[in-house]
Amino acid sequence: MTVTPTDPDSAQALATTLITPDGPFTLVCGTGAVLASGWTDDVNRLLPLIHASLRPGRAHVRFLDEEAAPSDGVLAQAVRAVRAYYDGDLVAPATVPVEQVSGPFRSHAWEVLRLVGPGAPVTYAEYAAGCGRPTAVRAAAGACAANAAALFVPCHRVLRSDGGPGGFRWGSDIKDRLLARESSAVG
Repeated sequence: MTVTPTDPDSAQALATTLITPDGPFTLVCGTGAVLASGWTDDVNRLLPLIHASLRPGRAHVRFLDEEAAPSDGVLAQAVRAVRAYYDGDLVAPATVPVEQVSGPFRSHAWEVLRLVGPGAPVTYAEYAAGCGRPTAVRAAAGACAANAAALFVPCHRVLRSDGGPGGFRWGSDIKDRLLARESSAVG
């Protein structure tokens, strides 16, 4: 997730909304990576999640109907990955590039999170340890909370120490369904 910040006034992005079994899922993609995604049909809920150095102005987001989405480029790759995920290829989103900007720990934590496999959720403590900082449980939880690229950076795969789902920006019901889908497909 190495990033070269851009001028937000000139940043361009493409967006589309897909209909999934868990509800509408919107993608916002820059020229080479997913910038934000989540279970909403309102792109305006996603734009504030994108770091200011990458965030396109609303006027610079070109929203495309799913059928009008390009057949190549990162948006097309992301659309194919989401469809593949819901068709049972649970690792497809991990193949799509993502751009997020933060400090060194959080940036590293997002990279580590992309390695957490479907059907193998971890606790926040295990996640912090996997990031090389076992005592940084709150910082690991903060990385999940600040994640703009849901599904592509699978923060839904991190659970509380007691095995409970913990928080999820898109709702605990969606998190539960994602985890159940992954568990039944892998187990």
